[in-house]
Amino acid sequence: MKKHVTAVGAIYTGFGVLGLIASAIVFAALNFAKGFVVDDEVAYTVLKVISLGVPIFVAFFSTLGLVGGIGLLMLRPWARYLAIIAAALSCLIIPIGTLIGVYSLWVLFQNGTIKIFENKMQFVGDL
Repeated sequence: MKKHVTAVGAIYTGFGVLGLIASAIVFAALNFAKGFVVDDEVAYTVLKVISLGVPIFVAFFSTLGLVGGIGLLMLRPWARYLAIIAAALSCLIIPIGTLIGVYSLWVLFQNGTIKIFENKMQFVGDL
C-alpha cells in the first residue's frame, strides 16, 4: 500500500502545483480582459468578481491538495485526513477528478494504509 500512498501523494502534489499555476494564469487573463470592458459597467463588475472569485477558489483547493500530497509523500499522519477531504472534493470534478478522488479514497481507507499512518503516530518526534 505504500506505493499507492506515494502515487496518491504525487498526484495531489502535481495537480496542486498545476492548479496554482492555472489560478495565476486565470487571474492575469481576467484582469487583462477587464481593460477591454472599462466602458461597460456591468461587464466590468462581473469580470471583477470572477477575476477574484475563481482564482481564489482554485488556489484554495489546489493548496489543500498540494499540502496533503506533500504530507502523504512524507507519511505524516495528518496528511491522510487532509487527503481524504481533498479526494472527496475532487470527486465533484467530473470525469478526471472523480477518477482521482475514487482511487485516492480507496487507497486512503485500506487497512494497510491505516496501519502505515498509525505506526507513524507512535513517534512523537515525527510531528
